[in-house]
Amino acid sequence: MKKLNKLIYRRISKIFMDGCSDYNTLDVRKKSRTKLQAREAFARENIPHAKGMKFFSPFKAVRFVKEHGFPVVIKPNVSGYSRGSHFPITNYRELWKAAIMVKIWWPTSIIEQYLKGKNYRVVAVKGDLMSVIRRYPPFVIGDGKSTISELIDEENQIRKAMKLHPVIHSIQKNSRIKRFLKKQRLTLNSIPQKSRQVELYNKIALAPGGIVETIDKEHVAAENRQLFLKILDAFNASIFGIDVIFEKGIEVSHESQKCIFLELNSRPYLKMHDYPRYGQKQSLDRYYQTLNSIQLADSGVF
Repeated sequence: MKKLNKLIYRRISKIFMDGCSDYNTLDVRKKSRTKLQAREAFARENIPHAKGMKFFSPFKAVRFVKEHGFPVVIKPNVSGYSRGSHFPITNYRELWKAAIMVKIWWPTSIIEQYLKGKNYRVVAVKGDLMSVIRRYPPFVIGDGKSTISELIDEENQIRKAMKLHPVIHSIQKNSRIKRFLKKQRLTLNSIPQKSRQVELYNKIALAPGGIVETIDKEHVAAENRQLFLKILDAFNASIFGIDVIFEKGIEVSHESQKCIFLELNSRPYLKMHDYPRYGQKQSLDRYYQTLNSIQLADSGVF
């Protein structure tokens, strides 16, 4: 049975978690595998989090919205890289579509309140924060003379020159981007005014061209830092990639703003921390040395 589990886990890792780290025990991974488990942990440890629920039937998601209102996010109970996630959902048409389409990724789904703010991935290790990045959906900044199509070409050339590929992806001029621009009454041929930031998609994932900015860990508010380490200790984990949204920013105490802890990643994708589009590249060698020294008897077992 153990051999079979390893084969299944290897297959899942290749398809859904290619390149993700593996430094936690099987017990830690099991306890933090789903988004529902993460939310329960946040509630147990008094960590700010969104109201939400697990659902199978879309009708249950509709009832949640009737009680709590829009906007919301719908995502698979088990997934990664924002696969299958739909946000922000602001009306019933979008809700029904998302509640059905999300089933492609996992039978059970999560619906949660949505907070528009600054999105971060914080990598916490024993007693310290390894790395903090802010994540953005793909965007371009107008110069008053270039079309959005030309600005995308320019941005892709910058990424190529910075040698960010293939970790940070190029922005594709596909139907997904075109549809999102259309919602803003824009096309690839539109010329945005100087300094206007035009979002090209709503997801922060890397595949559609998401952007990574490193954040100086010294700027993290002390109260926020304590929360990150608290959740790591609660699971006795070696490492967690913690996803969180702050209304004002990670530099401001969570006590002075709205914030939502989203999920725990027991096998965080660490490569993106080494390839920032903005901010200084961090030296993480000492953390990798410590992590690579961890010996796990159940590594490779799902």
